[in-house]
Amino acid sequence: MSTRRARKPQQQAGEITDAEWLATAFSGVTPLPPVPRALLPKARPLPLARQRMHDEQAVLRDSLSDSPAWDLGLESGEELLYARDGLGKQHLRKLRRGHWSIRDQLDLHGMTTEQARPAVAGFLSRCVAGGLRCIRIIHGKGLGSPGKEPVLKRKLSRWLVQRDEVLAFCQAPPAEGGSGAVLVLLRGNPVPRQSRVK
Repeated sequence: MSTRRARKPQQQAGEITDAEWLATAFSGVTPLPPVPRALLPKARPLPLARQRMHDEQAVLRDSLSDSPAWDLGLESGEELLYARDGLGKQHLRKLRRGHWSIRDQLDLHGMTTEQARPAVAGFLSRCVAGGLRCIRIIHGKGLGSPGKEPVLKRKLSRWLVQRDEVLAFCQAPPAEGGSGAVLVLLRGNPVPRQSRVK
């Protein structure tokens, strides 16, 4: 099989080229006048608030992180005890003495950390939406955990202090679960004023 390329036949004397032929063929043609056309801008994609999306994702990740960057405000020792800055001590005292009735509860027994974290977040959101002020979260005493350590108890305290709706929490009294449960005081939703009837 030959690999030589076929050569173009050389132009012979007296022959006209293609360009010359075209110029001769279109010599009597008058070009059309240019049509005025509007230059439309290309459709731009809808703006995406990427920074806002990143911020919301970061807040969602950090809303129940295990190690917050700020001071937890927890007292040392085994008993869970916390009051948000600016909250009077009487609120914490009332919570410990059972001043508010417990309106709902969440039981975390048998849950892993990965299961408990979203369960707590969802429970808090539902309680605030329902206008509940005092709730109980049962975290257990850790007797079934490896090393008999109350893993969820420690993590729960870190999760709760990171939530704006949590004003205070403390260990439940013995009749309400003792060291295996925590009472939580939530921020109340403002009640919308009804229009006055004359």
